[in-house]
Amino acid sequence: MKMLTVSLLVCAMMALTRAAGEYCSELRPGKDQSHAIKRAASCPSGWTAYNGRCFLYVPTEMTWADAEKNCLYHGGNLASVHSFEEHHVIQSMILKLTHAYPLTWIGGSDAQQEGTWFWSDGTAFRLQYWAPGQPNNLGSGQHCLLMNFGDHHCSYRKASVCAKKQ
Repeated sequence: MKMLTVSLLVCAMMALTRAAGEYCSELRPGKDQSHAIKRAASCPSGWTAYNGRCFLYVPTEMTWADAEKNCLYHGGNLASVHSFEEHHVIQSMILKLTHAYPLTWIGGSDAQQEGTWFWSDGTAFRLQYWAPGQPNNLGSGQHCLLMNFGDHHCSYRKASVCAKKQ
């Protein structure tokens, strides 16, 4: 009897959880919307929403490659930044969590060809606001991008920011 009760509770909980994440769209005359159900878009717990994407600050220090693998595990990539406003949102998220501006990996890299930068998520790299004197490839081998828009050695261990679509 206990097993049946537990099974029913688990089934009810799963049904309620699924229902909480869905809502029905309005029916419009002349449109076949008999199966119109939309899932409410939101970010997982601990992630910050902005402009259709979710961002996660990861304080564990890792190499750039390990940070990218960690973001892939969470369903995203190291963050690409496409506007000053987006940069400010990410920077504010980091400040709120750390009370500082730690050196933090984002998804830019020119490891494939020096001076030709790519975002690890495949989006276009149109960054126009590098930190003063950056990228400088100081001592050669600085191929990975930091949150402050400077290049750095990819093997150094830093915190990181992941991003994924909502």
